[in-house]
Amino acid sequence: MSQHFETEAIRIQTERSQFSEHSTPLYLTSSFVFEDAEEMRASFAEEKQRNLYSRFSNPNTTEFVDKIVAMEGAEAGYAFATGMAAVFSTFAALLNTGDHIVSSRSVFGSTHSLFTKYLPKWGIETSYFKVNELEKIESLIQPNTKILYAESPTNPAVDILDLEVLASIAKKHKLLLIIDNCFATPYLQNPIKFGADLVIHSATKLIDGQGRVLGGVTVGKAELVKEIYLFSRNTGPAMSPFNAWVLSKSLETLALRVDKHCENALKIAQFLEGHPKINVVKYPFLPSHPQYTVARKQMKLGGNIIAFEIKGGIAAGRKFLDKIQLCSLSANLGDSRTIVTHPASTTHSKLSEEDRLEVGITDGLVRCSVGLENTNDIINDLNQALGD
Repeated sequence: MSQHFETEAIRIQTERSQFSEHSTPLYLTSSFVFEDAEEMRASFAEEKQRNLYSRFSNPNTTEFVDKIVAMEGAEAGYAFATGMAAVFSTFAALLNTGDHIVSSRSVFGSTHSLFTKYLPKWGIETSYFKVNELEKIESLIQPNTKILYAESPTNPAVDILDLEVLASIAKKHKLLLIIDNCFATPYLQNPIKFGADLVIHSATKLIDGQGRVLGGVTVGKAELVKEIYLFSRNTGPAMSPFNAWVLSKSLETLALRVDKHCENALKIAQFLEGHPKINVVKYPFLPSHPQYTVARKQMKLGGNIIAFEIKGGIAAGRKFLDKIQLCSLSANLGDSRTIVTHPASTTHSKLSEEDRLEVGITDGLVRCSVGLENTNDIINDLNQALGD
């Protein structure tokens, strides 16, 4: 098998059936049959590796996971119904009552709720560090700290964390390093190469790429994935075979799509950086990005997400959304269609101003998920929406 990313994305697939199909079929079955009592016994005793029940595994989910494992340079993985199912199940499987997490403060809103509202119910606490204060991480580590966690790039402020620095701290203190790699995809960044133990993706985003299905996946060290698998096998957050089939097909074009997303995003970021109505533009491959050097070190390209601050605060942000004509107003990202959101008045409106500013969400911040449309059309829409 070729080691080239694009070839593996296309050629890794389930074994052909007796029908000699060229494209992997859908395996829409809840369960699987056995030849006799002995095969059934050996299968449930895990003496024989095979599909038992689609909550455990299915040919479609296995194909999808195998591709992500190869792309990330991991040992094993498990696929989930959603990205948040992957996040929760990963933590739930690996943590015990009394354990402690050290995490970047800039995490997805639902992950923040998990850390602050739900895990404390089981005696699991979290301490936060700011993305520009990695030197303070060690001061937060306690004797019961088990996991160091971060997103990079972050949502929605598009900050970059140095994965090598995080890995060195985790190794020094014998912590598990878990990285949410959703914004970058396995095509642009491989955290395991920099020392991560586990990598999580919301496959709903760029991995699907067309806003069709939900999905999540965790890959990494086999001994850790085994614990996640056993937890998930019993609690039921498995990905559906249909969604896995769609996502596996999507991976065949991931490299082509993401290359174009990144090309479009860089052009639009450059346009926005020179616009008189914009205070700040943050895009990882703009030299003006605070972590530009780090981004160039660990990412192939800059991704498809741009964060920019409109002059005029919340009122200006809302006005901008109302004037958008071509782009979509949606909470999703990583779609073939360009999407804009104004976090301060929508997704993060329940946070205090102090909490929002702590993670880089200013009143006028807009997150733009750049799609695959012609860049001139995207720029024209953003330009007219920014006008008087």
